Amino acid sequence: MNTVEIIDGGVTTPHGFKAAGVHSGVKYRSLDLGLLYSDVPATACVGYTSNNVKAAPVQVMMAENSPKLSAVVVNSGNANALTGHRGIEDAITMKESVAAELNLDPKKVGVMSTGLIGRFMDMHKIKYGINKAAKQLDVGREADDRLAEAIMTTDTVKKECAVRVRLSDGTLAYIGAVSKGSGMIEPHLKVLHGTTLSLVTTDANVSLGFREKWQEILDDTMNMVSVDGDQSTNDTCIFLANGLSGGAYADEDPEFISALQFVMKRIARSIAMDGEGASKLIEVQVNGAESKEDARVVVKAIINSPLVKTAIFGSDPNYGRIMMALGESGAKFDIERCRLIIKGGEMEVPILEGGSPVFQEERSVEVVRMAMDNKEVKIILNLAVGDHSATGWGCDLTYDYVRINAEYST
Repeated sequence: MNTVEIIDGGVTTPHGFKAAGVHSGVKYRSLDLGLLYSDVPATACVGYTSNNVKAAPVQVMMAENSPKLSAVVVNSGNANALTGHRGIEDAITMKESVAAELNLDPKKVGVMSTGLIGRFMDMHKIKYGINKAAKQLDVGREADDRLAEAIMTTDTVKKECAVRVRLSDGTLAYIGAVSKGSGMIEPHLKVLHGTTLSLVTTDANVSLGFREKWQEILDDTMNMVSVDGDQSTNDTCIFLANGLSGGAYADEDPEFISALQFVMKRIARSIAMDGEGASKLIEVQVNGAESKEDARVVVKAIINSPLVKTAIFGSDPNYGRIMMALGESGAKFDIERCRLIIKGGEMEVPILEGGSPVFQEERSVEVVRMAMDNKEVKIILNLAVGDHSATGWGCDLTYDYVRINAEYST
């Protein structure tokens, strides 16, 4: 029985969390600094970018590796990346400023940044924003929305989700999430190691041992998103569990795991759907793989292929591009038993069966084109060599993506 219930909420939906979003002046007008606070120290599981060029906030967070966090400060408009020793000092100062405002140990304060790379932070503005945000911490949808807006860069929509779930021991727990991400996105988040920044909150109770399970969830959700195949210097995903709902540890609770996977998949889809300049969401489902890793590799090969992405944009039924991506992925498959299906709207069209096209006539080609001419296009590919599967999300490649990224710093 599915006990997950979607509710109207965000990061302050779980008990004990407060949030704020303010304008500090880093951006010309819009909100640009957010603050998240937990009434009690929360167990922290954090995934960081695997890019070898890491932004200052990532370096600081990874060095401390704090098992508990009480607050997280995040700014947009400046990534604080490639800023040398000064950038490290500025990230530490952000933590210390929050700690001073909220009477916390600086090691219990997380920090994230997103925006332009290679520019020093204006710390007078940042400190002003932190002081302002600390005074505005609140609970509810307005607080959720202000934090969501404060972390946006080229995003066109806020990315939030909240659910309620009845755990196996009867405890009623809540999970909330907020994320940003639109470009420079192919997360490869690792625990203990255009940017995606995500904050996930829950009042469920988990142990520090949950980090391993958190990695598994990231691998099946956030790490299966790709907008342009470029991994950011700043990618960070922070999961905070303050345990205020009571109850036993939910580390292995199937109801809790299912609810958390649901939230993270929903966030992952929303990031792909809002890819820079995107007009279509692409979902790729690979079945029949020899291994989980092979399934994931094929998914990424397809959603990252510029030829596949442009074909989806133009509703061009050139399935050879999909099979090309499969062929160069390095994964094992049996071409004589492979099966390819494209779904769009209410239409599900078999494309390839046993290495041969199902359709040949022009009328049949138009049916495929009609399926592809939808806001969401799903590619289902069976490799016919095993029983492993994976699903990932991407978007089409449009003229606007080129325009946005050609003008980003100006």
